[in-house]
Amino acid sequence: MATIGVFDSGVGGLSILDEALKQLPLHHYIYLADSANAPYGEKSASWIANRSLHMCRYLVEHGCDAIVVACNTATAEAIAQIRAELQIPVIGVEPGIKPAAMQSQNGVVGVLATEATLNSDKFNALLAALPSHCRFIKQAGAGLVALIENGEIESPAMRTLLQTHLQGIVEAQADTLVLGCTHYPFLKNHIRELIGASITIVDTSDAVVRQLGRQLEQHGLANETGIMSLSLLSTANGDTLQAMAERLLQTPLSHRSINNQSLMI
Repeated sequence: MATIGVFDSGVGGLSILDEALKQLPLHHYIYLADSANAPYGEKSASWIANRSLHMCRYLVEHGCDAIVVACNTATAEAIAQIRAELQIPVIGVEPGIKPAAMQSQNGVVGVLATEATLNSDKFNALLAALPSHCRFIKQAGAGLVALIENGEIESPAMRTLLQTHLQGIVEAQADTLVLGCTHYPFLKNHIRELIGASITIVDTSDAVVRQLGRQLEQHGLANETGIMSLSLLSTANGDTLQAMAERLLQTPLSHRSINNQSLMI
């Protein structure tokens, strides 16, 4: 049975893990949350790159056959270096601005992401390669990740902050909104209430996991039989991560083999 590592700055990558458990359940998963250092989006590019590589090396040392860097910020700043140094499949995530541009009817696309993602060379190169007829309204979601990490998804503070961040996108009459951080899918219900039913929300979790499946097939790591097991590792508190996983994941964790651990790495 292949072991798949899923790394994120905190709990946001659980949205990718959830999709992986649905599409590719017959594997052992190690979810590694660097919650002691979350959020990454406001840190320097060099810090993000070095820390992300360190975390991925840890996953390789603990038996991972493939890794999903389930963090937009870490992907933007570190994916090239991680792939260069590790000899296993490494799948990254990036804001779905290309599919959003293809879906948009009026050519106005909102992008809600971290400051680091929006400022990264990788994101701006992706943006430059898209058709010029689209106008992208970029909005940094400052403060959102911290509230999610604190479990304040339903709080008035979250709703107020979201409303502030989404105001410019709505006023620009965007008809498509890209969720450019893996934490943000957990806010979909709030976002939908604030932007209305007419704006299409683009989340790339499904595409990321389909790419993971292709990589497993190509490297002879796909499983047709087996029982899923899950390790939840956090640099802050493993019990807190498990509680958040049980709260946020749509895939039921009951009757699964699960262990959690707090790490100092």
